[in-house]
Amino acid sequence: MTAGPRAGIRLVVADDHEVVRAGYAGLLATQSDFTVVGTARDGAEAVRGCREQSPDVVLMDVRMPVMDGIEATARLRGGVTAPRVLVLTTFDLDEHVYDALAAGASGFLLKDVTAERLFEAVRVVAAGEALLAPAVTRRLIAEFARLRPRAPAPGTLSGLTPRETDVLRLLAEGLSNPEIAERLGVGEETVKTHVSRILSKLGLRDRTQAVVRAYESGLVVPRLP
Repeated sequence: MTAGPRAGIRLVVADDHEVVRAGYAGLLATQSDFTVVGTARDGAEAVRGCREQSPDVVLMDVRMPVMDGIEATARLRGGVTAPRVLVLTTFDLDEHVYDALAAGASGFLLKDVTAERLFEAVRVVAAGEALLAPAVTRRLIAEFARLRPRAPAPGTLSGLTPRETDVLRLLAEGLSNPEIAERLGVGEETVKTHVSRILSKLGLRDRTQAVVRAYESGLVVPRLP
């Protein structure tokens, strides 16, 4: 694991292919507000490095030796200062992407992403915003919830108010904040407040995790094709 000084958005790149790993690290280092504080060859090294360097964002390959990106993401999520994880994948409708999102990743990027899109994604996730368009998140999670159904976890949403439950349901159905506000007849700032409270009450880090929780709790049922 290599390390660098503290500045701007701190990043770790985890990929078992040296050329890919070095390529992403070099590309990210061209941005004045990014600092690549480490690279990792596998998930176990990524977890150790993140605990040492406390990055803001990790670019995480899914398929790696020793420990894959899914397990590494789950282990990082339990940390006190857990970084946000961007999963690197070859196919957008890959079951491993769903597993990574369920494990705590904030979003995913295809490996052929353009440089500008990569930079934008890192900044968006570092700021705590949703990387994926709500409709894309819903489509992905709904598809794998349908293919691999799980028994609803009772009581997981019991701490939410009826209005917060309504907001979570609409969020999971793919509506944006303005669309939720229009549907419920409230202001957009009110919706943002509800979303923040939902995340806080459920112990979630972002909207992507809220969508996962809505499906796994049974609040939203995947549509059959």
